[in-house]
Amino acid sequence: MKIIRNVDYITQEYRDSNVTIGNFDGIHLGHQEILKRTVKESTEANRRSIIITFDPHPQKVIHPERRPFFLLTTLDEKLRLIESFSIDIVVLISFTTEFSRTTAEEFVRNILWDKLHLNKLFIGYDYAFGKNKGGNAAFLRTFGEKLGFQVEEIGAVMVDDTIVSSTNVRLSILKGDVRGASRMLARPYNMSGTVVKGFRRGTEIGFPTANIESEKVIPAEGVYAIIAEVEGNRYQGVINIGYNPTFGNEELSMEVHLLDFQGDIYEKTIDIQFIDRLRDEIKFDSPDKLVVQIKKDIDKAKELLAPYAL
Repeated sequence: MKIIRNVDYITQEYRDSNVTIGNFDGIHLGHQEILKRTVKESTEANRRSIIITFDPHPQKVIHPERRPFFLLTTLDEKLRLIESFSIDIVVLISFTTEFSRTTAEEFVRNILWDKLHLNKLFIGYDYAFGKNKGGNAAFLRTFGEKLGFQVEEIGAVMVDDTIVSSTNVRLSILKGDVRGASRMLARPYNMSGTVVKGFRRGTEIGFPTANIESEKVIPAEGVYAIIAEVEGNRYQGVINIGYNPTFGNEELSMEVHLLDFQGDIYEKTIDIQFIDRLRDEIKFDSPDKLVVQIKKDIDKAKELLAPYAL
């Protein structure tokens, strides 16, 4: 898969391709349907498949007051997932305040037509782009008829009577419904981060933990069964997200305990796949009672994680 990071580098060889455009945060089932459709039709017609996407996520630029804006996928993750669908080319546009003022008509004329001279555009059922979201399906069809390209709108994908969208995936994660989010993603929701120093209270009570930080959407406070990957090795584990009320912490922390693991992973990268939620975060009367509950959490996690090969 070729990545073009500047539209000025788009050459004549990429003309008459089939194109899709979007933020594609999460690469959920709805996105996957668009990518599959774009690739399938491109392959059948012997045309290139091109995806246009943006970095950073436009919401970070258009609404800087909304902090933090957590992502479902980092840029590297998004590109890896896109590549897995056999897309030929990614045009990665740097989304700046200046670019945010680009109207839908300017985008269509200057990039989709003048640069790419596309054959067909595939969009999601609710996608709109350009200043004030002017580039919706009706607008694109009108311009397509004028300029000479086709437009196909891919319908919504439903899971459990819910429309699959990046917003709905985020909402599920924020509620702690990681299993529901995984159904919409067609894979476990994952979070990668660097192991940082913590309070070492887990070590003190016999359950050493790795504390992580991440720029992605953080699930609701509670305890979860997870699969973790460190340096190519996979482990079962549990993660506690919250304020550790038993010890009176004031800052949110994410503490991972890997089962059957011994070693030091400080400053290493860990990738966590959220499999299921075990319980809410609870304040215990004493560390001893917390230890009893942690043992129960581990037993329950082992049952839930048994089907997942390491």
